[in-house]
Amino acid sequence: IDHDLADLIEHTMARDPKDRPATTELAHHLRQLTHEHTGAREPTGELPAEGPGPMSAPAEFPEELTSFVGRRSELTAVRNALGTSRLVTLAGIGGVGKTRLALHTAASVRRNYPDGVWLVELGEVRSASVVVDVVATTLGVRDYAGRSLTEALVDALAPRTTLLVVDNCEQVIDAVAELFQVLLARCPDLHVLTTSREPLGLGGETVIRVSPLTTPDPEAAPSLRSATRSDAVALFAERAAAAVPGFELTESNTAVVAQICERLDGLPLAIELAAARLRALSPEQILERLTDRYKLLTRGSRDSPQRQQTLRWSIGWSYELCTPDEQQLWRELSLFAGGFDVDDVEHVCSDTGGQDLLDTLAALVDKSVVLRDDAGGQSCFRLLDTVREFGRVKLEDTDAGADLRLRHRDWYRRLVRDAAADWIGPRQLEWIARVRRELPNLRQAFEFALAREDGSALLIATALYPFWMARGFFAEGRRWLARALEQPHPQPPVLRARALYAAAILAGFQGDLVAADARTVEARSLDGPSADPATHAFVAITDGITAFFGGELDRARIRLADAVNAPGVSGEPQLRLEALSLLGWAHVGDGTDLSLKYQSRALNLAQEYGEFVHRGYSLWANGVDLWRAGEPNRAVLLLEEGLRLTRRTDDPLMVFTCLQALAWVAAGQGHARRAAIIMGSAEAHQRLIGSNPVLFPNLLVYQEQFDATVRASLDAATLAEAQREGSVMTTGSAIAHALGERATVPSASAAKAQTKLTKRELQVAELIAEGLTNKAIAGRLVISQRTAEGHVDHILTKLDFTSRAQVAAWVVEQQSTTPPGDPTA
Repeated sequence: IDHDLADLIEHTMARDPKDRPATTELAHHLRQLTHEHTGAREPTGELPAEGPGPMSAPAEFPEELTSFVGRRSELTAVRNALGTSRLVTLAGIGGVGKTRLALHTAASVRRNYPDGVWLVELGEVRSASVVVDVVATTLGVRDYAGRSLTEALVDALAPRTTLLVVDNCEQVIDAVAELFQVLLARCPDLHVLTTSREPLGLGGETVIRVSPLTTPDPEAAPSLRSATRSDAVALFAERAAAAVPGFELTESNTAVVAQICERLDGLPLAIELAAARLRALSPEQILERLTDRYKLLTRGSRDSPQRQQTLRWSIGWSYELCTPDEQQLWRELSLFAGGFDVDDVEHVCSDTGGQDLLDTLAALVDKSVVLRDDAGGQSCFRLLDTVREFGRVKLEDTDAGADLRLRHRDWYRRLVRDAAADWIGPRQLEWIARVRRELPNLRQAFEFALAREDGSALLIATALYPFWMARGFFAEGRRWLARALEQPHPQPPVLRARALYAAAILAGFQGDLVAADARTVEARSLDGPSADPATHAFVAITDGITAFFGGELDRARIRLADAVNAPGVSGEPQLRLEALSLLGWAHVGDGTDLSLKYQSRALNLAQEYGEFVHRGYSLWANGVDLWRAGEPNRAVLLLEEGLRLTRRTDDPLMVFTCLQALAWVAAGQGHARRAAIIMGSAEAHQRLIGSNPVLFPNLLVYQEQFDATVRASLDAATLAEAQREGSVMTTGSAIAHALGERATVPSASAAKAQTKLTKRELQVAELIAEGLTNKAIAGRLVISQRTAEGHVDHILTKLDFTSRAQVAAWVVEQQSTTPPGDPTA
């Protein structure tokens, strides 16, 4: 045997299967050896007769052994793209379902290509030099003397109307791009549909990013009916029934299945592998073991390609296709929780020393490793949890993890300090959105700071106090502060005093007076002749607010006045505003005009600062004062202004308090049913944030008066129904109804229709009715565009609609105008 043939045989019989050549590569090498050993035919200089070159008949597409689930919008998008573009690439991370989508689409459009549809499989090809051979072999095109194989393909394809589905191009992307640049330029009726983890990068290419399947809304309690409308859950259920005959979704297992699909990012490959595990595990056991998804999700079906046998192999293949710089950035990006933007990357990730950092990030986006979400006019990025976990495992294999976590902590500590310093000002809404978006990363930075025990955890938790208040995250704020305050590391007295005040007021708002008292006792120990002015001011307001919550009004007024007049308050705008407002509330019902005086000062100061949250609180406070003074019409104007402001701040505490006060006014004006509806909405928001039924104890008398008034005016059944109607409204609907912009009291049929949608889906439907695009909806709700698209798909499916216009019309119908002269609505 000749040496070259012996070498090929040895290569083919390599011990490690990964070292063996793919079948197509082996065929290519054998053909070369045949030419070398038998003598290649010399060119004759003669060209073939004119007319199309020979091609074999298209082979049958692989039969779909399992059902095709979901992807309605993607199927439509791919079909439409093939109608307007001759090169369409389905790009996405491994296991997202690109191949299945391509094959299903191609089968549905076969009639558009009279000369056939071919499937060219490149999944096992590793050598760029054999790409043209694989394409030619698939089409049955032979090379002949005087022509290259590429020319033979042009000769065969130029006169034909065909579609080539070229699957798994990523590992030979340059060779594929080079070949099809020629073929598309010279074959006018050739259409190409490729699947790849990155685009080909050719002019005229239409790239469709294939996203994971839609998963149930994590903010909504999953029901059997709502969960089955999720493509991911539907896929799990079908594959589970195939693995374990008799398996079906029930009310008892739906929540667990929904969590499995959410944890697996809606990736079809991961979901199918998880469903197969039902042969040995229950859904609850699968969910519990997803902490190590790569160990759990193995053993795909034997007829699947190697890349789909395990989740680790699929994601690992993407990793191997990256350059060393890209692999390093992937590892470092895995440290981010949730999303990140360019600033985050530049401050946390290290210089790769090769590619520019932004170029490397862009390359990872192109390769579908990093997903881009444009929300709120800013480019943000994220990793799927599956991709992130793989990167973190790789990061643990290096020595860079500790330094990277420290840079991550330092960057987010700086971010919250900047937010706190700039919070009381015209950029407040920007900071609310930014902190909300960064909350997963802030949680991670906080945990690392706790582990370091260097005092940075208390700084982070305390700096976020204004955010906890503005978003109604009382319980989480208290947990952070409690854990940070327990640490033994010495902290500056003013920082600890600030933290104790934050912990005390959050506890007071939740009615936990024991915890508030404990924080106050510790705060007093920080005060004294040597205390700096700011520390003294924080101790005074902590003492005053705890006395106020405990009903010690005289002491509360004295200590809150101390805080208002303390020299240290001038450099603390947040403290200054809260001290004025709280002092005003402490004077409610004392027979003086001091409450209105202090609340008016707080309102003027908030307007002077140009901020929004405290302006809303001051409008509410002044409105209540005017109502108590016998001026309900002026009171309503201020309360409605405060309620409108919540559309910008998205502050559930302010929604609750303004709605509650408007209900008090409506009851006093004789509109009992309207008052009951508004109170139903108010109480729903109060339960959402977990605050006291009334924010301050000296307001309880007005709630008791309200209860007596509506009970005297409405029978029990009517009252209960009115409050139920208010409680099921979305925030937007509740605000609109209270403002009289449109009535959102649903009829019986409307209420039944609304119950099909989750609270978040109702919000999205209202934004559709306002004419917002998916991108704009994502920006308004601070969610990813993919999540917004999933909500829109769910709405269309649940309501059996096919267009956004139908959704808009439905919203208007449900929120039809109240008949004039109806005082009960």
